[in-house]
Amino acid sequence: MYSDILKIIPEDRVKANEEMKWHTSFQIGGPVDLMLFPGNCGELRELIKYCRGKSTAFFVFGLGSNLLVRDKGFRGVAIKTNGLNSYSIMGENIIAEAGVSLSELARIAADNSLSGLEFAEGIPGSLGGAVVMNAGAYDGEMKSVLLEVAAIDAKGNEKIFKSHEMKMGYRSSIFQEEDYIVASATIELQRGIMKEIKAKMEDFAIRRREKQPLDLPSAGSTFRRPEGFYVGPMLEKMGLKGFRIGGAEVSRKHAGFIVNAGNATASDVLKLIEYIRAKAQEQYGVNLQPEVRILGEE
Repeated sequence: MYSDILKIIPEDRVKANEEMKWHTSFQIGGPVDLMLFPGNCGELRELIKYCRGKSTAFFVFGLGSNLLVRDKGFRGVAIKTNGLNSYSIMGENIIAEAGVSLSELARIAADNSLSGLEFAEGIPGSLGGAVVMNAGAYDGEMKSVLLEVAAIDAKGNEKIFKSHEMKMGYRSSIFQEEDYIVASATIELQRGIMKEIKAKMEDFAIRRREKQPLDLPSAGSTFRRPEGFYVGPMLEKMGLKGFRIGGAEVSRKHAGFIVNAGNATASDVLKLIEYIRAKAQEQYGVNLQPEVRILGEE
């Protein structure tokens, strides 16, 4: 297997028994058998085709900002797309590969007087992950700016999705529902005034710093927002702010976040998630669903 992979990417972009804690914003996670680093969409496509052809378990991720890998790790292959970071600007559109940081993309847009991506300032993670999750903040979301997406299907072929084909909803898309891997996306923006765009982004950045626990490792909002409720205030009313299991803690700053308050394990986080879910069901009749992606060996 290893020698076959070296026909696709060089040895310095293959790591064996790599700890996922070094690759997630949670700073948590056991080892994967192999971690592969494609440098472009062609290599990504070939690696996916190879893994599927060998029936090898694999997952694709970008910056690991919405990912929790269990403590025993993942038996198989992790493909990290941070090397897919090229982009180009064509008029009012930005065409970018999946590994580009979403925050960086917002800054690139601003530097080119392009408006529409201001909401993405400070959102952690890659463009690919943002597309899959239909990431959003401050009344903006990816579906409002996506013109088309190039994705890789189960056979390793590329398919182009137009905006109306993506089935974008609240933190959902066709890329979650079906077996596609996002390779690149075209973002459609509008001309604006650079000073005004950057002022709006700075306002969003200040709000994030004031409200979110940016000083501690986390995976962002832990739960999807249930209809009729906001998770943070709900957990605060239940007295869970600051509640801790092992090194995992409900943030004292924003109860919608679980943070790694010190050497937390994935087990700590998962136990805390289940405790919160049970309390929410008991007190509010609400079935909270994790927003964080959970992978790995039980």
